[in-house]
Amino acid sequence: MVQYVLRRLGTSVVVILGVSLITFLLLHGMSGSPGRAILGVQASAEAVAAFDREHGYDRSLVIQYFDYLGGLLHGDLGHSYKLNQSVNALLAENAGRTAMLSAVALILAICAAVPLGVFQAVKRNSIGDNVLTALTFVAYSMPVFLLAMLLIQVFAMGLGVLPAQAAQSSSDFVIFTEPRAMLLPVLTLSGITVAMYSRYQRSAALDQLAQDYIRVARAKGLSMRMVLTRHLLRNACIPLVTLIGMSIPLLLTGNLVVESVFNYPGLGLLFFNSLNNQDYPVLLGYTLVAATLTVLGNLVADVLVAATDPRTRRA
Repeated sequence: MVQYVLRRLGTSVVVILGVSLITFLLLHGMSGSPGRAILGVQASAEAVAAFDREHGYDRSLVIQYFDYLGGLLHGDLGHSYKLNQSVNALLAENAGRTAMLSAVALILAICAAVPLGVFQAVKRNSIGDNVLTALTFVAYSMPVFLLAMLLIQVFAMGLGVLPAQAAQSSSDFVIFTEPRAMLLPVLTLSGITVAMYSRYQRSAALDQLAQDYIRVARAKGLSMRMVLTRHLLRNACIPLVTLIGMSIPLLLTGNLVVESVFNYPGLGLLFFNSLNNQDYPVLLGYTLVAATLTVLGNLVADVLVAATDPRTRRA
């Protein structure tokens, strides 16, 4: 187990270093130089050259990359010259609200997807299974912004029971203090995840239902409920653990769209505003953090799967 974790950890470090190299090259590939990218196309050549000299962008790419890597190792993601704040401060200021939104949406998605998937597997090819399959396929193929706009149209503009805009509080726990204003963003973000999770859970449950240990448990006289809760769920949820780690990019992308549509002050809205303002240090800092979270999510998922299923440690 220790060797497996060390091997996965080494792979994760290599991937993160690769992402840091790509983000570094992206910064230097924008508009010819970082100075041009940060100052904009209207800046004079003299101003760009002075900016590059002041911040060391006129040195060789190798030296600059190792300086950049040294900053990353010390937790320095750069500086937003347009907002006059460090990227670290901007991300830290908004990370709590985004993390809370993602966590609540993820928990709701898991709580809905697991019973749905198991129900569809047990009632395979029934009317309920066919209806749920059709609904999940529609939800899975639907763009996030379209689902958000439909919910706004129905519940905010049509019925008028929920606000179209998310709560604007700076508290990280606004999702609990103002639940009515946060219901539509949570439903949108969890809705795109439930569809995917339930399909995987259905397939995993079907595989387990065909196993001999399920037949033996049933032959011993255990009720179907006992078989599902005591025997099937543990094995059927292993693929879902891996999927949760792999779905971090989906949550981050969903956050970007959801926060932009509902004007929710989080990392997604920060990224959207930085994109409009061409604030490249913030964009690249967010990209690097998102990539690191994705790698760490997959690492944690691999370790959890290896702990529950020793056969995967040989992979």
